[in-house]
Amino acid sequence: MRQTDFERALVWHCAPVLVGLKAAGLLSLTMENGGMLPEMAGKYNVLLAGNGLRFLPLCRCGRRRLLLVYREEPLARALECPAACAILHRAGYPVGEPLPRLLGRLMERMETAEEFPHEIGLFLGYPPEDVEGFLNDPGGRGCRLCGCWKVYHDAEGARRRFRQFRQCRDLLWARLERGDSLIRMMGAGPKTA
Repeated sequence: MRQTDFERALVWHCAPVLVGLKAAGLLSLTMENGGMLPEMAGKYNVLLAGNGLRFLPLCRCGRRRLLLVYREEPLARALECPAACAILHRAGYPVGEPLPRLLGRLMERMETAEEFPHEIGLFLGYPPEDVEGFLNDPGGRGCRLCGCWKVYHDAEGARRRFRQFRQCRDLLWARLERGDSLIRMMGAGPKTA
């Protein structure tokens, strides 16, 4: 995968994370496109570390590779709220441990769980009440709104956030289309005169 293709995929799927509107996002790539994922994640961990961004290859799931793009502090805070802790505790996570331990458990669950670990929604910045709603409503038929996630609680608030996320993605995408790079957009690349 070329760097420009990687950046396009990041912007399309993780723009709100890149600009700090969301704690984390997930990038799913085919095995063909994700073959260089560990190397790309390592490179971007170095290039964008000053922006608070982290890139973690989660798993090789079937024919796909999953990459978690996250902001360490906001994600750690989100996972510390009591509602998130309750869900994580039920799923066997070491609640109260540092974020790397929680991420390690998520990676383990991604590789070994018989069913998809839907608590991943907490790691993606979804509201705990919506994650809980989905866990209690397999398939999501009872949700109030379906957007970036299945919404069970605050549909109007979620609608506003989804709109913000789309606008953010569209703005970053337009910059890529004009030839800008993600590295320059994030202030990590060489400065132009």
